[in-house]
Amino acid sequence: MLNGARFEPRLWPLAHGRSLTLGPRGLIMAIVNVTPDSFSDGGQFSTTRDAIDQALRLAEAGAHILDIGGESTRPGAAVVDAEEERRRILPVISALADRFGREGPVISVDTYRAGTAAAALSAGVHIVNDVWGLTREPEIADVAAKAGAGVCIMHTGRERVVLPDVIEDQRAFFARSLKIADEAGIERSRIVLDPGFGFAKETAAINLELMRRFEELHGLGLPLLAGTSRKRFLGDVTGRPAAERDVATAATSAILRLAGASVFRVHDVASSRDALAVTDAMIASGLGASEG
Repeated sequence: MLNGARFEPRLWPLAHGRSLTLGPRGLIMAIVNVTPDSFSDGGQFSTTRDAIDQALRLAEAGAHILDIGGESTRPGAAVVDAEEERRRILPVISALADRFGREGPVISVDTYRAGTAAAALSAGVHIVNDVWGLTREPEIADVAAKAGAGVCIMHTGRERVVLPDVIEDQRAFFARSLKIADEAGIERSRIVLDPGFGFAKETAAINLELMRRFEELHGLGLPLLAGTSRKRFLGDVTGRPAAERDVATAATSAILRLAGASVFRVHDVASSRDALAVTDAMIASGLGASEG
């Protein structure tokens, strides 16, 4: 039975006076990696022009959010210093902000660095997407709060002891992250939580359990983002290489949408857009809907 309350409209206020409505339909956050070494598309869009062109294609395909990142988060990726990260992403962000203004998709920056987030917000970014859940550089929370940005807080198991139960570990991690957010003055209405599929979740079984128990995360009281796109566990399930996992990604988008996810971070917009369109139509028709 679906819990209808998870699909009720909920305003997500963002920086620069923009906002998105979460709930009635799944929103797509499209990945734009301005990197030479990301696990799926590293090097394909590493120049400013190529990254801008890719972002425009993703917007045309129906992306609601363009997530711009300048450092690969795959295991073993080379560390990029802050200066290089900004050199890669700021021209892309500025160009997209000029192109879209107050219309079209909003822009997110994929960074854990407070200084990079501040520069990106000044360049026109609306959302800060931190894969370390505000724990690597807690000052990033102050930056986001000052700008009135939307914030995506992602769970990770890297560089710490992980609890054996996947949901208990999520709760423990997010308790720390939300404490940082609260102390910085970030309003809860501006926060979306990402359970971090694939981040120090080493086996397909762990990721599949997280999918199966995804609905338990609604107990945290905040909207949820699903980032399964082309992840290794989908390769383990399908036997396909990273570039051929978009159908599997779309399947997870449909599954997790039914479980109440609001935002879907993907490489390929078209496949997940269609999967979500069908799923949202079924939700709207009252499929299995329960009271409250």
